[in-house]
Amino acid sequence: MRRGPAIDDSKPIWRTMLVFLLPLMLSNVLQSASQTFTSIFLGRLIGVGALAAASSIFPVLFFLISFFFGISSASTVLIGQAYGAHDQPRLSRSAGTTLSFAVVFGIAIGIVGLVFDRDIIELIKTPPDVLDDAVAYARIIFSTLPITFIYLGYTTFLRGIGDSRSPLIVLIGSSLVGVVITPVLILGPLGMPKLGIIGAPIANIISTTLGLIALLIYLEKSDNPLAFGKLRHYLAIDVPLLMTLIRLGVPTGIQFVMISLSEIAVISFVNRFGSSATAAYGAVNQIVSYVQFPAVSIGITASIFGAQSIGAQRTDRLRKIVRVGVTMNYIIGGILITIVYLLAREILSLFITDPPTLDTARGLLSITLWSYVIFGNNSVLSGMMRSSGSVLWPTTISILSIWCVEVPTAWVLSHGPLGLQGVWYAYPITFVVSLSLQSAYYFGVWRRRPIRALHASPIADAEGIDETQPA
Repeated sequence: MRRGPAIDDSKPIWRTMLVFLLPLMLSNVLQSASQTFTSIFLGRLIGVGALAAASSIFPVLFFLISFFFGISSASTVLIGQAYGAHDQPRLSRSAGTTLSFAVVFGIAIGIVGLVFDRDIIELIKTPPDVLDDAVAYARIIFSTLPITFIYLGYTTFLRGIGDSRSPLIVLIGSSLVGVVITPVLILGPLGMPKLGIIGAPIANIISTTLGLIALLIYLEKSDNPLAFGKLRHYLAIDVPLLMTLIRLGVPTGIQFVMISLSEIAVISFVNRFGSSATAAYGAVNQIVSYVQFPAVSIGITASIFGAQSIGAQRTDRLRKIVRVGVTMNYIIGGILITIVYLLAREILSLFITDPPTLDTARGLLSITLWSYVIFGNNSVLSGMMRSSGSVLWPTTISILSIWCVEVPTAWVLSHGPLGLQGVWYAYPITFVVSLSLQSAYYFGVWRRRPIRALHASPIADAEGIDETQPA
């Protein structure tokens, strides 16, 4: 059953984690690169208005799919622990139930998005000059959510078994397809239909669908534990298992919802300053997403190796995994942030050609960029706690940090003399507060508790606590 890298006590943990981390980071970079190229194509082939319209959609989309993110994250914990315990039936039940839920939930959320698309876009105060384009862009995304959910589910499952290479191989191909067909669909050369702004999301769903098909074929031919042939008998929703996924996933899903709502609130603050500010917001977020990748990827790595160690009843490894994760975060994140600071103007100019907007974006980036190593430290601690099924307090701390610190700070500072810059000062302030609280809980509470593997049962303890195995 072994497919991904398992921790070998004869090798340094950092080496095993790095083998998993590098393809994961590259996958994240490629995923963002697709969005980046889309933003570049929109900004250069159509104009700043198109970039502003697309930028307005992303927080809304994140809000609509946030709950599935929570369920998917919960399934990773169960799959990782089942994989560590060599339990194929438990692994298959977890994946099959999550895929079935992905289809049903994707259809439901897609319908809601299509019915209320204009109302949602207007609610976040999207500038009137880009409103119609934003609605058109959103409709394509909402109508294809089931495919997106299935693809996200499969890539998440593979991470749970320690396989970060298969998604990378497939993603390389699908990204190349997207880069080639996006400008073609936008411009419509050689007599082809000129789709304009909606060409970008159409190109994205075509490349995603081709990537999903290729991934399923690859898994089947390689006899992967997650091959569809091994899951198809488990596709009907297992209600007790779904209850476990919901119990574990709802707090994480709520956290994603709160994050997305905060981003909607933040972009409404930004939109007050006009479409140029919205375009600067989109460009800065594109760059920040790359800086976040090491932090997010290392947090995921810590969570997956933690879950596999718990499933294998090797909780003695957990502290080593955290130490390695935190160290990697500051080394890799620090190097990347330094490079971006040095090349900020050159990178931003890929998205923005208007000099005043470019200057605005550069100033905003300089305010917040450094703080993402703090975000990464936080990601490692919360990821490790979630690997044991302990989700309530890490989630609560994140939500309190966002809604009691980030949003009010952004509002107050943006309405003062700092103006637009005040929005970006809220991010480092929030990251510092969140890390302080997560560290207090991790060292003061979680590390003092014994840990056990979770089971796909509605009566399983949400915090994964046992009285026999110390953490």
